[in-house]
Amino acid sequence: MSVDALFKLPDHYCALQAEARNLADSVRGIAAEADEAGRVHPGMRSALAASGLVTVVVPARFGGRFERVDSLAATVVREVLAGVSGHLDSMFAMQGIGTFALSAAGAEDVQARWLPAVAKTEAIAALALTEPDVGSDLRAISTTVHERGGRLVLHGHKSFITNAGDADLYTVLAREGDGYSLVLVPAGTPGLSTASPHQIIAPHVLGDVVLDGVEVGTDHRVGAAGEGFRLVLATLAAFRVSVAGAAVGVAEAALREAVAHCTGREQFGVPLARLGSVPEHLAMAWTELEMARSLTYRAAAATAGDPLASLWLSSMAKVGATEMAGRVVDRAVQAAGRFGLTRGSNLERLYREARPMRIYEGSTEVILDSLARQLIKKVTADDH
Repeated sequence: MSVDALFKLPDHYCALQAEARNLADSVRGIAAEADEAGRVHPGMRSALAASGLVTVVVPARFGGRFERVDSLAATVVREVLAGVSGHLDSMFAMQGIGTFALSAAGAEDVQARWLPAVAKTEAIAALALTEPDVGSDLRAISTTVHERGGRLVLHGHKSFITNAGDADLYTVLAREGDGYSLVLVPAGTPGLSTASPHQIIAPHVLGDVVLDGVEVGTDHRVGAAGEGFRLVLATLAAFRVSVAGAAVGVAEAALREAVAHCTGREQFGVPLARLGSVPEHLAMAWTELEMARSLTYRAAAATAGDPLASLWLSSMAKVGATEMAGRVVDRAVQAAGRFGLTRGSNLERLYREARPMRIYEGSTEVILDSLARQLIKKVTADDH
């Protein structure tokens, strides 16, 4: 087998990248505006819908492109989109993240109601996990669901929820008896309200979701009672690696900005690209970027085949790529000096986009703790 065959993306993934580039190029003019927005940007939503790319994150039986969600396909698309607009990248990714459990285990009538609309971007999806006092330790959530008179009743408060306020459907994790369940709640359901008390350094469609006696039919329970954590884990297994793809895209965009600046500006009679430690920083950034891309593609390809069995690998890619992006963007800002710090510049935007990636969908510290436990268990078993 040739080296190219081993390490080059197959043609249909390259074609997907080209589709994503076409979309990204078409929205460059509104990217800065959209990335400062706290609500879904209508121009971005329209462009994403017209591109048809959301079909990548919805199974074929509901109007999607592939028989099941292909993690490598989602990853290569996010790599392209994130380098141009964090808003666009988030909108694309959340259509899959917010509905993966519904696709896998939802009632047929509920799937038919929502998933084709999500594939067409006619409906916006959200996944409601965290709470004001609960972040990584999801088993500590206080939101509850119980069955009463043939209905499911929810009480609770979810916080820092992507797409809150603009979503048409929320997949909510709640305690049910001694276990945890997922429940799909349409946005217009009485008792559901949203607020936007927080915003982050890279503005985001973000808010709180309050569930005050919300009632939905029992067919809106996603999967069986008590299966909530299994379905959340399956969602993470399928999509965590795509965060690594987005991080690679952000890092590459920052490196390109830095190279353009350093080759086009002179100091002390020489181009910045040949001055002092700048060449070393550029070269190391490129090296780390390509290392992260290789691990990300490997992890995404493995995840496409068996998501849960490959979660350790996608977790490594997520940590490696997001930490790399932080270093690369920081070097790019340093190389550009005051131009990298200027509010509204591409580098300043990328700097702010890179930082949250090390926290959401599994912070670096939480993932490393899990990986360390797996490593110790593996080595101990191998030694015996």
